[in-house]
Amino acid sequence: MKSAPDTEPTIASVVDELTREFAAAGILDAHVDAELLVGHVLRLSRGELTAQTVLSRTMSVEHAMRVRALGVRRATREPLQHLTGYAYFRSLELSVGPGVFVPRPETELLAQIVIDHVRSLPEDEPLVVDLGTGSGAIALSVATEVSHARVYAVEKSPDAFAWTTRNAAALAVTNTTLVLSDLADALTDLNGQFAVVVSNPPYIPDDAVPRDDEVRLYDPQLALYGGPDGLDVVRVLVVTAKRLLRPGGLLAIEHGELQGAGVAEILRSDGWRAVSTHVDLLGRDRYTTGLR
Repeated sequence: MKSAPDTEPTIASVVDELTREFAAAGILDAHVDAELLVGHVLRLSRGELTAQTVLSRTMSVEHAMRVRALGVRRATREPLQHLTGYAYFRSLELSVGPGVFVPRPETELLAQIVIDHVRSLPEDEPLVVDLGTGSGAIALSVATEVSHARVYAVEKSPDAFAWTTRNAAALAVTNTTLVLSDLADALTDLNGQFAVVVSNPPYIPDDAVPRDDEVRLYDPQLALYGGPDGLDVVRVLVVTAKRLLRPGGLLAIEHGELQGAGVAEILRSDGWRAVSTHVDLLGRDRYTTGLR
């Protein structure tokens, strides 16, 4: 944005100016990001912001300067969620920032697969574990939407685990246990007791550098890369899941759109039953499930 004028600018003019700058920076949802950033500074929802825009309302010079400073950072492709400090996931508002993977909308469907399955179980307190929980998005969604479940959230990175802890505390969940551990050897005292193991593991092949600067420069590499074919962590995950699950327990994994067949083959060759690949909202192979 240009230097802030002495007079109060209209909200619409600030949103339009941000939109142009973001579009020039290659941000695909430039207008949406502009609205969300302005709304964040003004503490307005997008609906409220639209109403203020229609009424030709202005914002203070101080607010315009703050928007400008954040806009400069966003134009360098710093994630919007790092600027606002939160990301929405299903019904949750999760704190995120440097050191933790920003949860994506497609992972909401993975959580839905788990939630639907847990709700169908006859147990009074089914055990669910989210391996590589990051911000806690999946684990905390299950915990809040299926209150009778006992949920474990396992994370290896101390940096990411700090965000998991912060989000669990903010939501005041009482049915979730947080565990700082590598997924390979987590929860050995609960072998054979879980009804569901779920994970959105790192699955990008080592030589497949993400196109988006927000991912490449800001998401932690530990949460992105999964070896030469992207499936190294998946292979470890399958071994851990087989150890943790009770007979008939469900394993649900998110993966890249070209990895469905590979993940399914890993499961089938290891003796998993009812292996199935599911698509995301764009019709791309995105999740694979199997029964122990």
